[in-house]
Amino acid sequence: MTLRRILLLGDPKLYEVSSAVTPGDLDLLRPVIADLHDTMMEFRRTHGVGRAIAAPQIGVAKRVVCMHIDEPVVLINPILDKMGSEMIELWDDCMSFPDLLVKVRRHKSCRITYRDLEWREQTMALEDDSSELLQHECDHLDGLLAVARAIDGRSFALREEISIK
Repeated sequence: MTLRRILLLGDPKLYEVSSAVTPGDLDLLRPVIADLHDTMMEFRRTHGVGRAIAAPQIGVAKRVVCMHIDEPVVLINPILDKMGSEMIELWDDCMSFPDLLVKVRRHKSCRITYRDLEWREQTMALEDDSSELLQHECDHLDGLLAVARAIDGRSFALREEISIK
């Protein structure tokens, strides 16, 4: 198990657009993907939160997301589409700014298409929590942080000051 340092808000690498993964990259990325999962699970153990992490958060500018809700899922080159018209407002959190919450609006539903570790195309219809989560992670792949999506100048709070589920 290799734990990686999670880049924090202000690190210029978090604002870079990640490059697409090719089939030839897979063998080189397998250790990175294992590190992503281990780093996320350790963050969850120490902070009590953390459902997904994007490769740029550990300084790897590749389009890879590791998610663990009921089981681990690796999303390679994810693409969001079929964004629902209904929006939800929520306090978003991020491993790259663990003590800060940001109020954002996200689509209540969407679809994500991605490649799995065997390079098979997969598709998931997303609703509510999973929709907002993967929108957040795909933003990381585009160098966009939740702080850039804040509803307004009053949409920031310290985690200890706000009770979220």
